[in-house]
Amino acid sequence: MDLLLSSLSILAQWEVMAALVIGSIGGVIIGALPGVGPAIAIAILLPATFAFEPIVGLTLLLGIYGSSMYGGAIPAILINTPGTPVNALSTYDGFPLTKRGEAHRALSLAYSASFFGGIFSILCLIVLSPLLAWIAPHFGSREVFLAAFMGVLLVIVAHRGQTFAAGMLACFGMFLSTVGLEPVKYTQRFTFGQSWLSSGFDLIVVVLGLFALSQAFLLLIEKDNTPGKAHVEGDMLGGLKELLGLKWIATVSASFGVLMGMIPGVGEFTAQFLSYSYAQKTSATPEAFGKGSTEGLVASEAANNAVPAAAMIPLLAVGIPGEALTAMMLSVFYVHNVIPGPQLFESQFDFVLALYLALILLNVIVLVFLLFSTNLLLRIMQIPTRFLGIMILTLSFIGVYSLRNSITDCAIAAGFGVFGLILKRMNLPIVPIILGMVLGGIMEVKLRSAMAAVKTPLDFIDRPVAAILFGLILLILVLHVRTLLREHRERRPEPQPEASLPSSQQG
Repeated sequence: MDLLLSSLSILAQWEVMAALVIGSIGGVIIGALPGVGPAIAIAILLPATFAFEPIVGLTLLLGIYGSSMYGGAIPAILINTPGTPVNALSTYDGFPLTKRGEAHRALSLAYSASFFGGIFSILCLIVLSPLLAWIAPHFGSREVFLAAFMGVLLVIVAHRGQTFAAGMLACFGMFLSTVGLEPVKYTQRFTFGQSWLSSGFDLIVVVLGLFALSQAFLLLIEKDNTPGKAHVEGDMLGGLKELLGLKWIATVSASFGVLMGMIPGVGEFTAQFLSYSYAQKTSATPEAFGKGSTEGLVASEAANNAVPAAAMIPLLAVGIPGEALTAMMLSVFYVHNVIPGPQLFESQFDFVLALYLALILLNVIVLVFLLFSTNLLLRIMQIPTRFLGIMILTLSFIGVYSLRNSITDCAIAAGFGVFGLILKRMNLPIVPIILGMVLGGIMEVKLRSAMAAVKTPLDFIDRPVAAILFGLILLILVLHVRTLLREHRERRPEPQPEASLPSSQQG
């Protein structure tokens, strides 16, 4: 009880509540604007959050992260344009419902499924907390190294069809983390005598360049586009009642979201694919999927909104971010000298519990806001894309310059912005670079620390948790190689039978 009261006192501060409301409503608006997305908003806001208390900064970022998918469903359902990439699957059944004149039903059901998925994952997170608190102290340097290595590996194999490119980009991110002064003897690495490289590449500068500036450049060079006008009429509370009849699909889909969110490098897309496939296979009307199935819409929305809370599990337990957004949040921890991992659960569990409660309030605030403000958001969606590009460009450079008042940082961010634009035009992933930078730095420090107690290679995995992680790494590699071999056999053309000669020519 004392722990709960301490957490509530942290959350009751007016700064925390203000950050929660601003982040929640702002995240919905950002998600509803096609071409922006939570990654860009979080990248722009990161420099500002360093001046706040850790709980305030993290609450603001969590608000944007957790609520953007609610907003992303609005253009996906109404105009067949997902507000965020993870809402793409919602267009399959949401837009056909709109064309049938049931836009209010589709939106209400999407909001309700998203709310259910978010609350379900937070409750799972709270239930798992004692287990996390028990497991976390068993993670030493070698276990954290193996967990980080597994995270990099999962990020690479998760990009099906782009494994080689994702691997190269992750290695490039790991290389970026080595530039500058190395962390033990403070010798210069890869600086080539250039003083501006002595401090290395700042993660926030790279993030702003790859995510925010690249998207600004993309919006500015493409044709200006203003989403079409839309208006929704009808009862927005009906989805809550309809969801009761689809509670099994919603529960299974949210469970997929929790499981996939806990695994670094997997995330919303895999969770949605698994939940949507399950819903279609178990449905009494599988032919309706893609044509306005309420089961398909519930499956996709419940799954993607269950991921954000679950993605906090590896971040809080061992300090391993599962994807780009949690990697950005990790920098907020480090700036304030709050180190995720065993120490956090042992010494500041009230802080962790306050984050959980903030996630619950976030979902409540967003649901209430959306049930009564959808048509207001539809007017906000009318902003031209080139104007959005100019705003993102301006705010990004302000954020970069505010870090260290450095024009050099602005130039570096612009360079990474151009590089990110090239990657986007070539349909190559950006996330592996960021996770390579974050996890590469963790791997180097932990490997150096672990090697002091390691005499032979087997000593590295002589503890239970290390052995389990090593076994999982081997299993991931074996399964991926088997998948590649199966795909290669399926692509290989079958040999054509030789044409038989006419009977008159035989012999």
